[in-house]
Amino acid sequence: MKLLLKQATVSDTHSPYNGLIKDILVTDGIIEKIEDSIDATDAEVVDYPGLMVSPGWVDIFSHFNDPGFEYKETLETGAAAAAAGGFTHVFVLPNTSPVISNKSAVEYIVQKSKTLPVRISPLGAISKNLEGKELSEMYDMHNSGAIAFSDGLHPVQTPGLLLKALQYVKAIDAVLIQLPVDKSIAKFGLINEGITSTRIGLPGIPAIAEELIVSRDIELAKYTGSKLHITGISTAKSLQLIEDAKNAGVQVTCSVTPYHLTFCDEDLAEYDTNLKTDPPLRNRQDILALRKGVEEGKIDCIASHHLPQNWDNKTCEFEYAAPGMIGLETAFGVINDLFPAMSAESLTALLSTNAKKIFSIPPANIKEGSAADLTLFEREKEYVFTINGIKSKSKNSPFINKQLKGKVIGIINKEKVYLND
Repeated sequence: MKLLLKQATVSDTHSPYNGLIKDILVTDGIIEKIEDSIDATDAEVVDYPGLMVSPGWVDIFSHFNDPGFEYKETLETGAAAAAAGGFTHVFVLPNTSPVISNKSAVEYIVQKSKTLPVRISPLGAISKNLEGKELSEMYDMHNSGAIAFSDGLHPVQTPGLLLKALQYVKAIDAVLIQLPVDKSIAKFGLINEGITSTRIGLPGIPAIAEELIVSRDIELAKYTGSKLHITGISTAKSLQLIEDAKNAGVQVTCSVTPYHLTFCDEDLAEYDTNLKTDPPLRNRQDILALRKGVEEGKIDCIASHHLPQNWDNKTCEFEYAAPGMIGLETAFGVINDLFPAMSAESLTALLSTNAKKIFSIPPANIKEGSAADLTLFEREKEYVFTINGIKSKSKNSPFINKQLKGKVIGIINKEKVYLND
């Protein structure tokens, strides 16, 4: 494998070439040469106007449904969607059947995904079978390749169990990921509680269902001194609580989804089931606060919350629709469109380097002799996201037929090259 990237702008603050336009020669998965101009007649050439290259992007919360729900997504189709979206590394949820709550389940994911173009790391369940009653075999799962621990779509509700989990993972320096949802408060709600829920006649989920869990989990992380990551925050107060905790020295980080930065509850007037999410879309003030948080660097990562649903789960009454949307293929186009003035370095931090720091993943810096773990993209091209181009097995996206900005050209990872058409 020999690939020559022509006149690529390097976006990597840890690279001596950051911000420079260079030719980059990759041979057998290793960055062999970085120079102003390289001639390599035997290499495949990527010559694209406005080409940029950054360390490979990481998504920390995606559902590939394998084993058990392969009619929604498989490791193969999920990896293809991730590669098309520019991601070289994806953390997959334990909400499978059987649940990823022991070492054999972790080893199944690790082994089955070895030949895929994207590195797939399982999130081990915090509780056995996601029941929220007793701790799973976290130490064994960690040794077998679990990147972090989470109960995924069913966050731990019992403070005593989460406290034990936080104490337990401290010994292995692992991170717990929590979705901020209090199920006892959010139980019968369908969308954000507010003027819109009253107007369209759907039961609401109050912001406190999220903010109570955020506040509680921060206190537990503070007490234990352990590492906590809260993903999918959707309210201004959640962001403020996390910012205050960081300033107080608590080891807490957070991520936001592209859809919580794009849509608000007012967009649900047409009862689009693709906009049914958990946590729900909040009000306009919350969107603006989250966007400001991204611009000011208060939000650590973008997490796609890629959640495939089959046709039956979405083509039904809003009340009966399953929450979530696919997001790996649109994440970059949405974020780049929302923040056109954001520097390439900040974009790379949100999509790659911050996640690697939080989850102790060795950095893949752009320098000669390094292994090539790269995302290739450009930021100016506008395009329409169409259903025919979707690589995921499921098509539940509100971004279909919407204009996005910035194109992922491909990835280089695990000695493989994956280029989009």
